[in-house]
Amino acid sequence: MKFCLIDKIVELQSGKRIVAVKAVTLAEEYLQDHFPRFPILPGVFMLQALIEAGTWLAHEAQDFNPSVILLREAKNVTYKSFVKPGNLLQLEVDCLELTSEGSRFSGVGYCNDVEVVKARFSLVHSKIDDKKGPGNSKQFAEYAKKQWCLLRG
Repeated sequence: MKFCLIDKIVELQSGKRIVAVKAVTLAEEYLQDHFPRFPILPGVFMLQALIEAGTWLAHEAQDFNPSVILLREAKNVTYKSFVKPGNLLQLEVDCLELTSEGSRFSGVGYCNDVEVVKARFSLVHSKIDDKKGPGNSKQFAEYAKKQWCLLRG
């Protein structure tokens, strides 16, 4: 993942549940253009943070195999409030189904114990099988494992 919104994973029940946090700061480049006089975390980034948490849950539960996990579908997405610089977005994601081909999740984001985003989403799991190219499944898995170690602290 080149663009990582999650700052830390604070709780994990392998294959079942993950709790992660995103600290929103004024230093984040996208806030310069997203309402400069009233900077807020864009709603699509709140959703992306939930999806990233689900992705990490699927990666860990399947020992980082498959190497690539992508969004298949997001539905019933609701935004209820703003997340501003200085806020901590807590992401709680529960796994509803997990197979080698894909996964389904339900996630909620909280800011100061107030629900700000909620969604159900599904992910598709795949491998990069081209072993001669610049990236293969093993390289992606190793990169993901390094990122995982940083997020777990």
